Amino acid sequence: MERRKFLRNAGILGLASVAGNTLSAAETPTSQVSSRKAGIKVNDQWDVIVVGGGPAGCAAATAAAREGAKTLLIEGTGALGGMGTSGLLNAWCPFTDKEKIIYKGIAEKVFLESKKGVPHVRSNDWVPINSEYLKVVYDDLVMSEGVSVLFFTTMAAVEMKQEGIVDAIIVGNKAGLTAYKAKLFIDCTGDGDLAAWAGAKFDIGDDKGAVQEGTLCFTLANVDPYEFSLIGSVHSNRKDGPIYKMLDSGKYNLIKDNHINDKYTGPGYLSFNAGHVTVDSTDPASLSSAMMNGRKIARQFQEGLAEFEPKTFASSYLASTAALMGIRESRRIKCDYTFTVDDWVARKEFDDSIGRNSYYIDIHKSNAKEYQRYGKGESHGIPFRTLLPVGLKNVFVAGRCISTDHYAHGSLRVMPPCLVTGEAVGVAAGQIYKSQKPDVHNVDTAKLRNRLKKVGQLL
Repeated sequence: MERRKFLRNAGILGLASVAGNTLSAAETPTSQVSSRKAGIKVNDQWDVIVVGGGPAGCAAATAAAREGAKTLLIEGTGALGGMGTSGLLNAWCPFTDKEKIIYKGIAEKVFLESKKGVPHVRSNDWVPINSEYLKVVYDDLVMSEGVSVLFFTTMAAVEMKQEGIVDAIIVGNKAGLTAYKAKLFIDCTGDGDLAAWAGAKFDIGDDKGAVQEGTLCFTLANVDPYEFSLIGSVHSNRKDGPIYKMLDSGKYNLIKDNHINDKYTGPGYLSFNAGHVTVDSTDPASLSSAMMNGRKIARQFQEGLAEFEPKTFASSYLASTAALMGIRESRRIKCDYTFTVDDWVARKEFDDSIGRNSYYIDIHKSNAKEYQRYGKGESHGIPFRTLLPVGLKNVFVAGRCISTDHYAHGSLRVMPPCLVTGEAVGVAAGQIYKSQKPDVHNVDTAKLRNRLKKVGQLL
Protein backbone atom coordinates (compact mmCIF):
# COMPACT_ATOMS: atom_id res chain seq x y z
CA MET A 1 0.00 0.00 0.00
CA GLU A 2 1.48 3.36 -0.96
CA ARG A 3 2.23 5.54 2.05
CA ARG A 4 0.42 8.54 0.62
CA LYS A 5 -2.66 6.81 -0.60
CA PHE A 6 -5.90 8.19 0.84
CA LEU A 7 -8.30 5.33 1.39
CA ARG A 8 -11.63 7.02 1.47
CA ASN A 9 -11.57 10.48 -0.09
CA ALA A 10 -10.32 10.52 -3.65
CA GLY A 11 -11.09 14.21 -4.00
CA ILE A 12 -7.82 15.12 -2.31
CA LEU A 13 -5.79 12.12 -3.46
CA GLY A 14 -2.15 12.96 -3.93
CA LEU A 15 -2.22 16.45 -2.46
CA ALA A 16 -0.17 15.40 0.55
CA SER A 17 2.87 14.91 -1.68
CA VAL A 18 3.27 18.68 -1.79
CA ALA A 19 2.81 19.20 1.95
CA GLY A 20 4.42 22.27 3.48
CA ASN A 21 6.19 22.81 6.76
CA THR A 22 4.99 21.51 10.12
CA LEU A 23 2.74 24.26 11.49
CA SER A 24 -0.28 24.52 13.69
CA ALA A 25 -3.36 25.25 11.57
CA ALA A 26 -4.46 27.72 14.19
CA GLU A 27 -1.11 29.56 14.02
CA THR A 28 -0.35 29.45 10.28
CA PRO A 29 -0.02 33.03 8.95
CA THR A 30 -2.40 34.02 6.16
CA SER A 31 0.52 34.78 3.83
CA GLN A 32 1.87 31.27 4.24
CA VAL A 33 -1.54 29.70 3.62
CA SER A 34 -2.00 31.65 0.38
CA SER A 35 1.48 30.74 -0.83
CA ARG A 36 0.68 27.02 -0.73
CA LYS A 37 -2.23 27.07 -3.08
CA ALA A 38 -2.50 23.34 -3.73
CA GLY A 39 -0.59 22.03 -0.75
CA ILE A 40 -1.64 20.44 2.49
CA LYS A 41 0.20 21.63 5.58
CA VAL A 42 1.47 18.98 7.97
CA ASN A 43 1.22 19.13 11.76
CA ASP A 44 2.91 16.24 13.59
CA GLN A 45 3.32 17.53 17.14
CA TRP A 46 0.61 15.42 18.82
CA ASP A 47 0.66 12.23 20.86
CA VAL A 48 -3.12 11.75 20.77
CA ILE A 49 -5.75 13.26 18.50
CA VAL A 50 -9.44 12.98 19.40
CA VAL A 51 -11.99 13.62 16.66
CA GLY A 52 -15.41 14.72 17.89
CA GLY A 53 -16.04 17.01 20.87
CA GLY A 54 -19.19 15.42 22.27
CA PRO A 55 -19.28 13.81 25.74
CA ALA A 56 -17.06 10.89 24.73
CA GLY A 57 -14.55 13.13 22.99
CA CYS A 58 -14.31 15.60 25.86
CA ALA A 59 -13.77 12.78 28.36
CA ALA A 60 -11.25 11.04 26.11
CA ALA A 61 -9.19 14.16 25.47
CA THR A 62 -9.25 15.20 29.13
CA ALA A 63 -8.17 11.76 30.32
CA ALA A 64 -5.39 11.42 27.74
CA ALA A 65 -3.99 14.83 28.62
CA ARG A 66 -4.26 14.02 32.32
CA GLU A 67 -2.04 10.98 31.65
CA GLY A 68 0.61 13.23 30.12
CA ALA A 69 -0.14 12.93 26.40
CA LYS A 70 -0.03 16.03 24.23
CA THR A 71 -3.64 15.97 23.08
CA LEU A 72 -5.61 17.71 20.33
CA LEU A 73 -9.42 17.72 20.26
CA ILE A 74 -11.04 18.44 16.90
CA GLU A 75 -14.68 19.59 16.77
CA GLY A 76 -16.78 20.56 13.77
CA THR A 77 -18.99 23.09 15.57
CA GLY A 78 -18.13 26.05 17.79
CA ALA A 79 -18.88 24.34 21.10
CA LEU A 80 -18.06 21.17 22.98
CA GLY A 81 -20.72 18.84 24.33
CA GLY A 82 -22.44 17.56 21.20
CA MET A 83 -26.08 16.70 21.80
CA GLY A 84 -26.19 18.19 25.29
CA THR A 85 -25.16 21.61 23.99
CA SER A 86 -25.39 22.24 20.23
CA GLY A 87 -27.98 19.46 19.97
CA LEU A 88 -30.27 21.02 22.65
CA LEU A 89 -30.98 17.62 24.20
CA ASN A 90 -33.28 18.47 27.07
CA ALA A 91 -32.17 16.06 29.79
CA TRP A 92 -29.49 13.72 31.02
CA CYS A 93 -30.47 10.07 30.97
CA PRO A 94 -30.43 8.67 34.53
CA PHE A 95 -27.05 8.69 36.26
CA THR A 96 -28.14 6.21 38.91
CA ASP A 97 -29.11 2.56 39.19
CA LYS A 98 -32.09 3.85 41.19
CA GLU A 99 -29.90 3.73 44.31
CA LYS A 100 -26.65 5.54 43.58
CA ILE A 101 -24.72 7.30 40.83
CA ILE A 102 -22.90 4.64 38.80
CA TYR A 103 -21.37 6.72 35.98
CA LYS A 104 -18.41 7.98 37.93
CA GLY A 105 -15.07 9.67 37.23
CA ILE A 106 -15.24 12.40 34.60
CA ALA A 107 -18.89 11.54 33.91
CA GLU A 108 -19.98 12.34 37.45
CA LYS A 109 -17.86 15.49 37.50
CA VAL A 110 -19.50 16.84 34.34
CA PHE A 111 -22.96 15.88 35.55
CA LEU A 112 -22.68 17.50 38.97
CA GLU A 113 -21.24 20.68 37.47
CA SER A 114 -24.03 20.81 34.88
CA LYS A 115 -26.66 20.54 37.63
CA LYS A 116 -25.58 23.96 38.88
CA GLY A 117 -27.17 25.38 35.74
CA VAL A 118 -30.61 24.07 36.79
CA PRO A 119 -30.72 24.92 40.52
CA HIS A 120 -34.44 24.14 40.74
CA VAL A 121 -33.70 20.40 40.27
CA ARG A 122 -32.80 18.03 43.10
CA SER A 123 -32.93 14.60 41.42
CA ASN A 124 -30.03 12.74 39.79
CA ASP A 125 -32.24 11.15 37.14
CA TRP A 126 -33.66 12.85 34.04
CA VAL A 127 -32.08 16.14 35.06
CA PRO A 128 -32.82 19.00 32.62
CA ILE A 129 -29.87 20.45 30.72
CA ASN A 130 -29.07 24.14 30.58
CA SER A 131 -27.16 23.91 27.30
CA GLU A 132 -25.39 27.27 27.58
CA TYR A 133 -24.19 26.44 31.08
CA LEU A 134 -23.02 23.00 29.98
CA LYS A 135 -20.91 24.47 27.15
CA VAL A 136 -18.69 26.20 29.69
CA VAL A 137 -18.56 23.09 31.89
CA TYR A 138 -17.00 21.20 28.98
CA ASP A 139 -14.70 24.11 28.09
CA ASP A 140 -13.41 24.22 31.66
CA LEU A 141 -13.04 20.42 31.77
CA VAL A 142 -10.71 20.12 28.78
CA MET A 143 -8.83 23.31 29.58
CA SER A 144 -8.15 22.07 33.12
CA GLU A 145 -5.84 19.39 31.69
CA GLY A 146 -4.27 21.45 28.92
CA VAL A 147 -6.10 19.93 25.95
CA SER A 148 -5.73 21.92 22.71
CA VAL A 149 -9.03 22.44 20.90
CA LEU A 150 -9.80 23.31 17.29
CA PHE A 151 -13.38 24.41 16.66
CA PHE A 152 -15.01 24.72 13.23
CA THR A 153 -12.69 21.98 11.99
CA THR A 154 -13.96 19.00 10.02
CA MET A 155 -12.18 15.75 9.25
CA ALA A 156 -12.25 15.17 5.49
CA ALA A 157 -10.04 12.10 4.98
CA VAL A 158 -7.85 9.50 6.63
CA GLU A 159 -4.32 8.74 5.46
CA MET A 160 -2.85 5.31 6.19
CA LYS A 161 0.81 4.66 6.92
CA GLN A 162 0.25 0.98 6.26
CA GLU A 163 -2.64 -1.39 6.66
CA GLY A 164 -4.11 -1.00 10.13
CA ILE A 165 -2.09 2.09 11.09
CA VAL A 166 -3.43 5.62 10.58
CA ASP A 167 -0.69 8.09 9.68
CA ALA A 168 -2.76 11.29 9.56
CA ILE A 169 -6.20 12.76 9.31
CA ILE A 170 -6.89 15.53 6.82
CA VAL A 171 -9.02 18.34 8.23
CA GLY A 172 -10.52 21.44 6.74
CA ASN A 173 -11.01 24.79 8.45
CA LYS A 174 -10.29 28.48 7.87
CA ALA A 175 -6.60 27.66 7.47
CA GLY A 176 -7.38 25.36 4.53
CA LEU A 177 -6.42 21.69 4.53
CA THR A 178 -4.01 20.31 7.13
CA ALA A 179 -2.71 16.81 7.75
CA TYR A 180 -2.63 16.16 11.50
CA LYS A 181 -0.44 13.28 12.63
CA ALA A 182 -0.36 11.50 15.97
CA LYS A 183 0.71 8.25 17.55
CA LEU A 184 -2.86 7.42 18.53
CA PHE A 185 -6.28 8.51 17.29
CA ILE A 186 -9.59 8.33 19.15
CA ASP A 187 -12.79 8.25 17.11
CA CYS A 188 -15.57 10.04 18.99
CA THR A 189 -17.42 11.16 15.87
CA GLY A 190 -20.60 9.30 16.80
CA ASP A 191 -20.84 7.91 13.27
CA GLY A 192 -17.47 6.17 13.45
CA ASP A 193 -16.14 8.18 10.52
CA LEU A 194 -12.46 7.91 11.37
CA ALA A 195 -12.48 4.16 11.96
CA ALA A 196 -14.69 3.45 8.95
CA TRP A 197 -12.59 5.59 6.61
CA ALA A 198 -9.49 3.81 7.91
CA GLY A 199 -10.98 0.52 6.79
CA ALA A 200 -12.69 -0.84 9.90
CA LYS A 201 -15.75 -3.00 9.38
CA PHE A 202 -19.05 -1.85 10.84
CA ASP A 203 -22.76 -2.59 11.15
CA ILE A 204 -25.63 -0.18 10.61
CA GLY A 205 -29.11 -0.61 12.05
CA ASP A 206 -31.01 -3.85 12.41
CA ASP A 207 -30.72 -6.97 10.24
CA LYS A 208 -32.32 -5.01 7.40
CA GLY A 209 -30.15 -1.94 7.88
CA ALA A 210 -32.97 0.19 9.35
CA VAL A 211 -31.74 2.64 11.99
CA GLN A 212 -33.61 4.33 14.80
CA GLU A 213 -35.44 7.55 14.07
CA GLY A 214 -33.70 10.88 14.68
CA THR A 215 -35.02 13.99 16.44
CA LEU A 216 -34.27 17.69 16.07
CA CYS A 217 -34.61 19.07 19.59
CA PHE A 218 -35.98 22.56 20.22
CA THR A 219 -36.98 25.03 22.92
CA LEU A 220 -40.07 27.14 23.59
CA ALA A 221 -39.93 30.39 25.53
CA ASN A 222 -42.59 32.53 27.25
CA VAL A 223 -44.40 29.45 28.51
CA ASP A 224 -46.75 30.48 31.32
CA PRO A 225 -45.00 29.30 34.53
CA TYR A 226 -48.10 29.14 36.70
CA GLU A 227 -50.23 27.25 34.18
CA PHE A 228 -47.37 24.85 33.46
CA SER A 229 -47.03 24.13 37.17
CA LEU A 230 -50.67 22.98 37.13
CA ILE A 231 -50.27 20.53 34.24
CA GLY A 232 -46.72 19.44 35.14
CA SER A 233 -45.81 18.19 31.68
CA VAL A 234 -47.01 17.53 28.13
CA HIS A 235 -45.04 14.26 27.97
CA SER A 236 -46.64 11.48 25.93
CA ASN A 237 -47.08 9.53 29.20
CA ARG A 238 -49.83 12.00 30.06
CA LYS A 239 -52.88 10.25 28.63
CA ASP A 240 -54.89 13.46 28.27
CA GLY A 241 -51.92 15.33 26.85
CA PRO A 242 -52.19 17.66 23.86
CA ILE A 243 -50.06 15.45 21.60
CA TYR A 244 -52.97 13.05 21.13
CA LYS A 245 -55.34 15.87 20.18
CA MET A 246 -52.74 17.17 17.74
CA LEU A 247 -52.49 13.77 16.06
CA ASP A 248 -56.26 13.30 15.96
CA SER A 249 -56.77 16.70 14.38
CA GLY A 250 -54.79 15.80 11.25
CA LYS A 251 -53.58 19.40 11.02
CA TYR A 252 -50.01 18.72 12.06
CA ASN A 253 -49.06 16.33 9.33
CA LEU A 254 -45.32 16.24 9.95
CA ILE A 255 -45.73 14.90 13.49
CA LYS A 256 -46.01 11.20 12.81
CA ASP A 257 -46.31 9.72 16.32
CA ASN A 258 -46.76 10.66 19.98
CA HIS A 259 -43.09 11.12 20.84
CA ILE A 260 -42.90 14.22 23.04
CA ASN A 261 -40.63 14.73 26.02
CA ASP A 262 -40.46 18.12 27.76
CA LYS A 263 -38.25 19.49 30.53
CA TYR A 264 -38.62 22.75 32.42
CA THR A 265 -35.15 24.26 32.04
CA GLY A 266 -35.77 27.72 33.48
CA PRO A 267 -38.51 30.31 34.08
CA GLY A 268 -40.93 30.17 31.18
CA TYR A 269 -38.44 28.08 29.18
CA LEU A 270 -39.26 24.54 28.08
CA SER A 271 -36.88 22.19 26.27
CA PHE A 272 -38.19 19.46 24.00
CA ASN A 273 -36.97 16.12 22.73
CA ALA A 274 -39.95 15.57 20.46
CA GLY A 275 -40.86 14.32 17.03
CA HIS A 276 -39.22 11.76 14.78
CA VAL A 277 -37.31 12.24 11.55
CA THR A 278 -36.13 9.43 9.30
CA VAL A 279 -32.44 10.12 8.64
CA ASP A 280 -29.19 8.46 7.61
CA SER A 281 -26.48 10.55 9.24
CA THR A 282 -23.79 9.05 7.00
CA ASP A 283 -25.57 10.51 3.94
CA PRO A 284 -25.11 14.31 3.66
CA ALA A 285 -28.24 14.72 1.53
CA SER A 286 -30.38 12.77 4.00
CA LEU A 287 -28.96 14.73 6.92
CA SER A 288 -29.56 18.08 5.21
CA SER A 289 -33.15 17.20 4.35
CA ALA A 290 -33.78 15.98 7.89
CA MET A 291 -32.60 19.27 9.38
CA MET A 292 -35.05 21.24 7.26
CA ASN A 293 -37.86 18.82 8.05
CA GLY A 294 -37.00 18.93 11.76
CA ARG A 295 -37.36 22.70 11.88
CA LYS A 296 -40.82 22.49 10.35
CA ILE A 297 -41.79 19.80 12.84
CA ALA A 298 -40.68 22.03 15.73
CA ARG A 299 -42.92 24.82 14.44
CA GLN A 300 -45.87 22.44 14.23
CA PHE A 301 -45.31 21.39 17.83
CA GLN A 302 -45.42 25.00 19.02
CA GLU A 303 -48.57 25.71 17.02
CA GLY A 304 -50.27 22.51 18.19
CA LEU A 305 -49.44 23.10 21.84
CA ALA A 306 -50.76 26.66 21.59
CA GLU A 307 -54.01 25.35 20.10
CA PHE A 308 -54.68 22.46 22.47
CA GLU A 309 -53.04 23.70 25.70
CA PRO A 310 -53.66 27.45 25.28
CA LYS A 311 -53.48 28.53 28.92
CA THR A 312 -49.88 27.35 29.05
CA PHE A 313 -48.65 27.88 25.47
CA ALA A 314 -50.78 30.57 23.78
CA SER A 315 -48.09 33.23 24.29
CA SER A 316 -45.14 30.89 23.77
CA TYR A 317 -42.81 31.07 20.80
CA LEU A 318 -40.24 28.81 19.18
CA ALA A 319 -37.01 30.13 20.70
CA SER A 320 -34.48 27.82 19.06
CA THR A 321 -33.95 24.64 17.10
CA ALA A 322 -30.78 22.60 17.49
CA ALA A 323 -27.71 23.08 15.33
CA LEU A 324 -27.23 19.30 15.36
CA MET A 325 -29.67 16.58 14.35
CA GLY A 326 -30.23 14.14 17.18
CA ILE A 327 -28.90 10.88 15.75
CA ARG A 328 -29.70 7.75 17.71
CA GLU A 329 -27.99 5.22 15.49
CA SER A 330 -25.61 4.93 12.55
CA ARG A 331 -22.36 2.98 12.25
CA ARG A 332 -21.34 0.58 15.00
CA ILE A 333 -17.66 -0.25 14.53
CA LYS A 334 -16.67 -3.92 14.73
CA CYS A 335 -14.36 -4.33 17.70
CA ASP A 336 -12.65 -7.17 19.55
CA TYR A 337 -15.91 -7.85 21.38
CA THR A 338 -19.49 -7.01 20.46
CA PHE A 339 -21.75 -6.35 23.42
CA THR A 340 -25.16 -7.96 22.79
CA VAL A 341 -28.66 -7.62 24.12
CA ASP A 342 -28.20 -11.04 25.70
CA ASP A 343 -25.27 -9.60 27.65
CA TRP A 344 -27.53 -6.74 28.70
CA VAL A 345 -30.31 -9.06 29.84
CA ALA A 346 -27.80 -11.18 31.79
CA ARG A 347 -26.34 -8.12 33.57
CA LYS A 348 -23.03 -9.55 32.39
CA GLU A 349 -19.71 -8.84 34.07
CA PHE A 350 -16.37 -8.73 32.27
CA ASP A 351 -12.74 -9.09 33.33
CA ASP A 352 -11.92 -6.00 31.28
CA SER A 353 -14.86 -3.87 32.42
CA ILE A 354 -14.08 -0.15 32.41
CA GLY A 355 -17.37 1.14 33.81
CA ARG A 356 -21.03 0.43 34.53
CA ASN A 357 -24.30 0.96 32.65
CA SER A 358 -27.93 0.54 33.69
CA TYR A 359 -29.89 2.45 31.04
CA TYR A 360 -32.84 0.63 29.50
CA ILE A 361 -33.10 -0.66 25.91
CA ASP A 362 -34.34 2.53 24.30
CA ILE A 363 -35.22 1.91 20.65
CA HIS A 364 -37.08 4.57 18.67
CA LYS A 365 -38.76 2.33 16.10
CA SER A 366 -42.44 1.50 15.87
CA ASN A 367 -41.87 -2.27 15.77
CA ALA A 368 -39.14 -2.45 18.41
CA LYS A 369 -39.11 -5.31 20.87
CA GLU A 370 -39.36 -4.24 24.50
CA TYR A 371 -37.11 -5.48 27.29
CA GLN A 372 -37.84 -5.26 31.01
CA ARG A 373 -35.88 -2.47 32.65
CA TYR A 374 -33.32 -3.09 35.37
CA GLY A 375 -34.36 -3.05 39.01
CA LYS A 376 -32.77 -1.13 41.86
CA GLY A 377 -29.04 -1.61 42.11
CA GLU A 378 -28.75 -3.51 38.84
CA SER A 379 -26.19 -2.73 36.15
CA HIS A 380 -23.76 -4.42 33.78
CA GLY A 381 -20.09 -4.01 32.99
CA ILE A 382 -18.84 -2.29 29.84
CA PRO A 383 -16.00 -4.35 28.32
CA PHE A 384 -12.91 -2.48 27.13
CA ARG A 385 -12.76 -4.75 24.08
CA THR A 386 -15.84 -3.02 22.62
CA LEU A 387 -13.63 0.06 22.10
CA LEU A 388 -10.86 -1.63 20.05
CA PRO A 389 -11.56 -1.73 16.28
CA VAL A 390 -10.69 -4.98 14.58
CA GLY A 391 -7.83 -4.47 12.11
CA LEU A 392 -6.75 -1.04 13.38
CA LYS A 393 -3.75 -0.75 15.68
CA ASN A 394 -3.65 2.92 16.64
CA VAL A 395 -7.35 3.83 16.73
CA PHE A 396 -9.75 3.65 19.68
CA VAL A 397 -13.50 4.26 19.43
CA ALA A 398 -15.73 5.67 22.16
CA GLY A 399 -19.28 6.93 22.46
CA ARG A 400 -22.16 6.00 20.20
CA CYS A 401 -20.09 4.05 17.64
CA ILE A 402 -18.71 1.33 19.95
CA SER A 403 -19.27 -2.35 19.16
CA THR A 404 -22.77 -3.49 20.11
CA ASP A 405 -25.67 -5.18 18.42
CA HIS A 406 -28.73 -3.20 17.37
CA TYR A 407 -30.69 -3.60 20.61
CA ALA A 408 -27.79 -3.24 23.05
CA HIS A 409 -26.91 -0.05 21.20
CA GLY A 410 -30.25 1.34 22.41
CA SER A 411 -28.84 1.25 25.94
CA LEU A 412 -25.21 2.27 25.46
CA ARG A 413 -25.71 5.11 22.94
CA VAL A 414 -26.70 7.77 25.51
CA MET A 415 -24.48 10.40 27.13
CA PRO A 416 -23.61 8.91 30.57
CA PRO A 417 -22.01 5.71 29.18
CA CYS A 418 -20.44 7.78 26.37
CA LEU A 419 -18.59 9.79 29.01
CA VAL A 420 -17.45 6.54 30.63
CA THR A 421 -16.13 4.94 27.44
CA GLY A 422 -14.45 8.21 26.51
CA GLU A 423 -12.52 8.37 29.77
CA ALA A 424 -11.47 4.72 29.42
CA VAL A 425 -9.88 5.14 26.00
CA GLY A 426 -8.30 8.42 27.06
CA VAL A 427 -6.59 6.73 30.00
CA ALA A 428 -5.58 3.79 27.79
CA ALA A 429 -4.11 6.13 25.18
CA GLY A 430 -2.21 7.95 27.89
CA GLN A 431 -0.71 4.68 29.06
CA ILE A 432 0.62 3.51 25.68
CA TYR A 433 1.44 6.64 23.65
CA LYS A 434 5.11 6.53 24.67
CA SER A 435 5.56 3.07 23.12
CA GLN A 436 7.63 2.81 19.96
CA LYS A 437 4.73 1.09 18.23
CA PRO A 438 1.60 1.65 20.33
CA ASP A 439 -1.12 -0.94 19.75
CA VAL A 440 -4.58 -0.45 21.23
CA HIS A 441 -5.08 -4.22 21.36
CA ASN A 442 -2.09 -4.65 23.70
CA VAL A 443 -3.23 -2.35 26.51
CA ASP A 444 -2.59 -3.81 29.95
CA THR A 445 -6.23 -3.99 31.12
CA ALA A 446 -5.31 -4.68 34.74
CA LYS A 447 -3.21 -1.51 34.81
CA LEU A 448 -5.98 0.38 33.00
CA ARG A 449 -8.63 -0.75 35.49
CA ASN A 450 -6.43 0.15 38.45
CA ARG A 451 -5.91 3.63 37.07
CA LEU A 452 -9.63 4.08 36.38
CA LYS A 453 -10.40 3.06 39.96
CA LYS A 454 -7.85 5.55 41.22
CA VAL A 455 -9.49 8.43 39.30
CA GLY A 456 -12.91 7.48 40.64
CA GLN A 457 -14.52 5.21 38.07
CA LEU A 458 -16.91 2.48 39.28
CA LEU A 459 -15.97 -0.91 37.89
